[in-house]
Amino acid sequence: MRCPYCSSLDTQVKDSRPTDDSSAIRRRRVCPDCGGRFTTFERVQLRELMVVKRSGRRIPFDRDKLVRSLEIALRKRPVEPERVERMINGIVRQLESLGDGEIPSATIGELVMEGLKALDDVAYVRFASVYKDFREARDFEELLGELSGPDEAATPSRAKASAREPS
Repeated sequence: MRCPYCSSLDTQVKDSRPTDDSSAIRRRRVCPDCGGRFTTFERVQLRELMVVKRSGRRIPFDRDKLVRSLEIALRKRPVEPERVERMINGIVRQLESLGDGEIPSATIGELVMEGLKALDDVAYVRFASVYKDFREARDFEELLGELSGPDEAATPSRAKASAREPS
């Protein structure tokens, strides 16, 4: 493992243990060249997953890309990092257990939407606006109608009025 401080390849493992959810191995490392200490998380990958894009192009699944897109959707939201990590691990496990090495990008998008809907409504709407390529305000209104349920979606002005009235 390369040292993030001096780029030396000669790092040593000082401690190794599974993470709390056992999805990775946490290793504390030290660089004998610069004395830098750092932590790595190593995950077992059950199989090489390929993502089939809408265009038909195939690219290797990149967990980090999934993490980055979730970080954007969850930016400035009060969601604990542990919950996000559990969600990501769950999505990856579901993808690996599908039995096929090739996964349509739409499947990944739907799993992320499902996870975000349970995690944070604002992040869900942010992700959906990009994933579903919203073009008009009406697209947001429809999605918000789905989130609020059938009663509130049918009478949005009453829901707004009741939110303003003191109890």
